[in-house]
Amino acid sequence: MMISKAKIKLIRSLELKKKRDEEGLFIAEGDKVVSELLSCFPCRMLAALPEWLCTHDVAQTMEVFEVTQDELASASLQKSPQQVLAIFEKRVDESVLEMGRDCLRLALDNIQDPGNLGTILRIADWFGIKHVLCSPHCADVYNPKVVQATMGALARVQVHYVDLPAFLGEESAAGVPVYGTFLDGENIYEKSLTDYGIIVMGNEGKGISDAVRTCISERVFIPNYPQGAVTSESLNVSAATAIVCAEFRRRMSKDRKNKFVG
Repeated sequence: MMISKAKIKLIRSLELKKKRDEEGLFIAEGDKVVSELLSCFPCRMLAALPEWLCTHDVAQTMEVFEVTQDELASASLQKSPQQVLAIFEKRVDESVLEMGRDCLRLALDNIQDPGNLGTILRIADWFGIKHVLCSPHCADVYNPKVVQATMGALARVQVHYVDLPAFLGEESAAGVPVYGTFLDGENIYEKSLTDYGIIVMGNEGKGISDAVRTCISERVFIPNYPQGAVTSESLNVSAATAIVCAEFRRRMSKDRKNKFVG
């Protein structure tokens, strides 16, 4: 089936959040991302080169178009299209009340850069964090740049947009530890950490906002090396997220090993 100009127009329109919200759709591109998402998101439409279609099962897709490289390029939002693109239906957000409080979660306070958001979701996926809470002014999780940066992590990580101060306040009142990174926090490698709770990461330039800051019960700090040396002023938020998540998971693995040995 040949792809029409109307379909190409629809695909390209999904670069805009307004259109994504109106249609309830988003676009994903490339073999890795599309293949991951096919297993968990309803696929409305898929356009791919013949060689890709020969090696993938797309039986559940509503419309499938076999396209040439030039046709793919005309529909793609990328400078170098990667064999396949697909339009998926956005996930219906499940209630945040269904998450449970006995797990480790991430909360993002006004993360603006799509690349950072996508990378953080990929980090969450790597460290087994299934739920990420975003303040309303965070980048849109269905922004094409976010989707690509996740490298398929959207298949396993649930993103919730919430009133972050209100949500964190309720969680803290229920006894859930809420961690945040601050220059005056305790050294994360020396501080006692729990195997559950919420890790808050702040905006790229301004850090954690005042409204969210009041909800933090545990302040941590990632020390530079050697401590006291003149180094970069700060870490990129996605790099900082990876370090914090790695330390939480390392500590959890160590505690479980000690309990087993004991």
